[in-house]
Amino acid sequence: MSPKVYGIVFALLTGLFWGMYGPALQTSRVSGQSPFKPFILIGVAYLLIGIVGGVVGILATKDNFHFAPVTVRWGFIAGSLGAFGALTLTLALFKSRAPDLVMPIVFGGATLVSVAIGLWMKQELLSAHPMQYAGTLAVVIGVVLVQAYASHGPAKPVDASTASVVSQPVSPPSELPSEAPTDR
Repeated sequence: MSPKVYGIVFALLTGLFWGMYGPALQTSRVSGQSPFKPFILIGVAYLLIGIVGGVVGILATKDNFHFAPVTVRWGFIAGSLGAFGALTLTLALFKSRAPDLVMPIVFGGATLVSVAIGLWMKQELLSAHPMQYAGTLAVVIGVVLVQAYASHGPAKPVDASTASVVSQPVSPPSELPSEAPTDR
């Protein structure tokens, strides 16, 4: 596979994992317990997967374990930003109890921030191609619209009066017309 195909595959997997993250976090909560109990386990998972994944990746690329100062500084900053994001997502889901509301804001907001920071770092924030702005806006609007109108969570309980009607077998009509009337 080409590097671009690998990039697309891993980006799709990231979207899959992060898309499941909010609903899984919401499901992990137990009524009457602190919403931060799952957050501790999120930290353990990040630590284990991050260290094991990093070591495997370094070994697979046959690199050494000497870290440049910029890697240490920005790697820690990136990890902290991810941890703060997980914390604020925990707070958002805890306070709203609505992953269908929170997740589109997270993904749409992340897209907007990522593009804006990328343009700012290239010193193109105010001079990017107009389609860059249109595309960014379309992604944000698209994510919000898809999530706003998608079905989320378990099926809603069926009303007892409706359930009895639905569960009754439908009897076939006793007589079917042999032919539809025509105007000839």
